[in-house]
Amino acid sequence: MADPLPMTLRVYRRLSAAMVPLSPALINRRLKLGKEDPARVGERRGVSADVRPAGPLVWIHGASVGEVLAAAALIEKLRALNLRILLTSGTVTSAAIVAKRFPADVIHQYVPYDSPRYVARFLDHWRPSLALFIESDLWPNLILSSAARRLPMVLINGRMSHRSFPRWRRVSGTISALLGRFDVCLAQSQLDGERFAALGSRNVTVTGNLKLDVPAPPADTGKLERLMSMTRGRPIVVAASTHPGEEEILVETHKTLAGFFPGLLTVIVPRHADRGAAIAGMITAAGLKPALRSREELPTASTDIYVGDTMGEMGLFYRLAPIVFMGGSLVEHGGQNPIEAVKLGASVVHGPHVFNFTDVYEALDSAGGARRADTKEALIKQLGQLLADPKARDAALVASDAVVAQLGGALERTLAALEPYLLQLRLEMGAANA
Repeated sequence: MADPLPMTLRVYRRLSAAMVPLSPALINRRLKLGKEDPARVGERRGVSADVRPAGPLVWIHGASVGEVLAAAALIEKLRALNLRILLTSGTVTSAAIVAKRFPADVIHQYVPYDSPRYVARFLDHWRPSLALFIESDLWPNLILSSAARRLPMVLINGRMSHRSFPRWRRVSGTISALLGRFDVCLAQSQLDGERFAALGSRNVTVTGNLKLDVPAPPADTGKLERLMSMTRGRPIVVAASTHPGEEEILVETHKTLAGFFPGLLTVIVPRHADRGAAIAGMITAAGLKPALRSREELPTASTDIYVGDTMGEMGLFYRLAPIVFMGGSLVEHGGQNPIEAVKLGASVVHGPHVFNFTDVYEALDSAGGARRADTKEALIKQLGQLLADPKARDAALVASDAVVAQLGGALERTLAALEPYLLQLRLEMGAANA
């Protein structure tokens, strides 16, 4: 019999059940903000227009784009075993990425709002055979209801940030009751593993970071050729997945570097594409000429900064430039994943705030595969050195490739840890087909 729920979770379950009548107002507000798909709001209530496929169904849940993409290679391996996949996430942007980057037989659903009623509908409809939660998107009713149905649950690519850990420790009984429902916790790093164990996870194994094994993002060949033809001969720097507070620094950096590198083109790709128009306005106010990709504009000879405010084209921009600044690192967001940029031949520069990928950046920095810039002045210096010295760029690429090769392997270790569950599903398939 499961341990009694702590008071916090009992109160949460009652409140989340009582909030159901307010869900239409919540959905309407999110629709106005563009945070819901009007054609699919029923999924937030556990109602789906899709039919559950026959046979074992592996349910994979991730919060948003980063988690969904981290599971891409794992999903391919599971599909190769003839397993059907149900992939849930919580954001419109992640749904768009799934539609663009994943095979059509991968079923995507928005994760239901965390009310007992909606979660029950979801589980009744889909009846998953195995649940894999990515990183740390832990919805109490989703976890507790799944456990009550004896659904095997595994936390994969588990990450417990330096911000979340002390917060959870203050409510250790609550997080222990949730983490204790998972059969296994597969952690990204030794430190993550220790944190999960301290918070109540059972059977913790360090398997590494699946984001290190992600394939390089694709790019449309025709679009890439058009971009390259419009920018040929110009020095180019891409600023990837930028956040508010960074674009202003990048504009000032561009102004300084353009004085030394005539024709410099800076490409700013905001983490949230809907900020493109605001960023373009700020660039214009700074006396520079922007162009916006969302308006189907291409950079001309007079374009100073190209704003890549579209979804799913990161592979295009990484292939365009030999130098990439990784966003989310000059502000306290925690940095973005540099591995895709490295795999596509970019020398990486980043700010000081990279706690989302501490191990990766420490390894890259110490090997000379990436460069850290704590201030605008340091950013100008590091980008300027790479723009001026192709040999330095080449040396950084050799070093970063070696680091990625050394840190890889999380996919195979994850599959090995999941093998007992996958074997059971294959036995069920065999019995059904007999």
